[in-house]
Amino acid sequence: MLLLQNPDQQEKTIDGEELQFQIFRMQENMKQIAKKWEVIGIDQTKDDSLVIVYAFDDGKQCKIMLNECDSAFQGNWDFSIQATYKKDNRIHIGDIKGPSNRGYGSICMNYLKERAKDNNIPTITGDIAERDWGHVDRLIHFYEKHNFDVMLDKEDKSGEIVWSNHF
Repeated sequence: MLLLQNPDQQEKTIDGEELQFQIFRMQENMKQIAKKWEVIGIDQTKDDSLVIVYAFDDGKQCKIMLNECDSAFQGNWDFSIQATYKKDNRIHIGDIKGPSNRGYGSICMNYLKERAKDNNIPTITGDIAERDWGHVDRLIHFYEKHNFDVMLDKEDKSGEIVWSNHF
């Protein structure tokens, strides 16, 4: 039996069988993922599940992806932040895709910010579009939690986000 504790949560007990299964699945999934992408980490969600974090980065675009370790990898990510490198030395988030409220966004955002730091990129930006307006409160909470400045134009139902890395 393993006792896990997340800083934001209560203690959770994972029995040996569940942990053993997740580790086995993680090993198998990593073999498949590493054939095509750069594996950049193993992390733990807010419900203490193990996930594999991997990236595609061709110098023009960067995609931080995540795969759960509770099922076999089927060639598709479970969550993704898609971004592009801009000429003015910033990363611009184009889209965030995947289920909400599972901790995946925070995991991927932390890896994207780490990538910016490692590459001496001082700024990450993004847009909030009208299509996001139905969940704008959730987006504001998410971005502010990750130290982004959020500027909204409620009349136009648009906005922008900016994160600055203070080296």
